[in-house]
Amino acid sequence: MNIDTSLPLTSVDENSSTGPILLLTQLSRLVSRRSTPELLGQTLKELAALSFLRDYEETTQQALTDGLCIDANYCVLLLNDLESADLVERRRDPLDRRRHIVSMTAEGRAALQRAEAAQQSLEDEMLGALDEEERANLAHLLRKAIDGQNSTGASHSSSHRELAQS
Repeated sequence: MNIDTSLPLTSVDENSSTGPILLLTQLSRLVSRRSTPELLGQTLKELAALSFLRDYEETTQQALTDGLCIDANYCVLLLNDLESADLVERRRDPLDRRRHIVSMTAEGRAALQRAEAAQQSLEDEMLGALDEEERANLAHLLRKAIDGQNSTGASHSSSHRELAQS
């Protein structure tokens, strides 16, 4: 089934039966449409990868795959693009030659700063109806929902921190 994503999204009455998942999907589409490579200087997936690497400095390719919730093959393609742009560096793990360690370059940090500045202006536009406390609550609730998806019962963030440090 093909859905026409060019149609404008209508505002939703707060008493509507539309649930949070559909609302998140609508907001995600709006953000995706406006987060163009021209605005960010990179794709959203590249921004996500660089953000993850900033948070974990050095990580395994597998931890990056898990942290971004992407397919391992797609992660390789993403890293190929980032590496060819000199934004990340991959090297074999000296303790386990089957694993790759990924880190961000100085060029990657600069590109991330530029993209995040552009993303911040977009976030201000997209979430302009929310005050600072509401934005913080939204971010907290979204992180909590994501963390709740970890099947082991441990915090999703903690498991990624452990993977990133291993």
